Amino acid sequence: MLDQAIELIRSQTTTTPAVAIVLGSGLGGLADRIDAQNAIPFEQIPGMATTSAAGHRGELIIGQLDSVPVVAMAGRLHRYEGWTHAQAVYPIRLMAALGAKRLIVSNAAGGVNPQLQVGEIVVIRDHINLIPNCTPTIEYSNHPPLGNPTARTTGLGGVGRHGNIYDKRMRRVAMQAAVNAGFAAREGTYLATLGPTYETRSEYRMMRRIGADVAGMSTVPEVLAAKEEDLRILGISMVSNVATPDIATKTDHQEVLEAGQAAETKMESIVRAVVQDEKAS
Repeated sequence: MLDQAIELIRSQTTTTPAVAIVLGSGLGGLADRIDAQNAIPFEQIPGMATTSAAGHRGELIIGQLDSVPVVAMAGRLHRYEGWTHAQAVYPIRLMAALGAKRLIVSNAAGGVNPQLQVGEIVVIRDHINLIPNCTPTIEYSNHPPLGNPTARTTGLGGVGRHGNIYDKRMRRVAMQAAVNAGFAAREGTYLATLGPTYETRSEYRMMRRIGADVAGMSTVPEVLAAKEEDLRILGISMVSNVATPDIATKTDHQEVLEAGQAAETKMESIVRAVVQDEKAS
């Protein structure tokens, strides 16, 4: 199916993307600013599942961003939608097969660190994976990754044995972009759960105690697959709400979408800076 997907995409564009981008909840507006684009609905791509999450367009977009060739997912696939790990990370493997060497993955996440503010940007420096059966080396044991065919024998899926999964240079560029644009950003740890429920107050307390700054229901499966494909990775979270463990509050998906739309210019500033860094290098 991957070969068929590549053949379909190559029949519509000859662009070889340098950077892959995953645009999450409420953060898809950047897709409209990609020039000379080819937008292909997920359902038209062989092997690709379709997204059902609100605010996710479900398109693979290939074109130019600031004169840099990119491929972007306008929306993503979540494990809580019922997809297997293999299905959820298939787009990452496809974008790597198209030639991407860097991955920028964004999400809207709940703030666990009480110092965070709604709309603030967290540059992910590490993650805590609480998604069950989220181990690429198990499901993909018979399918060597395209960019790193020795990964199965070296145990690349065991991220802890290979240093931090999130690229230091890309993180540095992201933080400097925030300074240059005059908005708040900080580095932190992202905690991934299966979902699709939001956390209880007790769960928030537990997450904070084990070191999380933000929590969400995506990103980690994509990041693990990207690591196996030998991509350099940047993860960025937009804080959609902040936990108040001692006060009962309600969060819904519309609130997440609205916060994402309000913070979209911040995310775009970071994405453009990282893409320009790729151009400079």
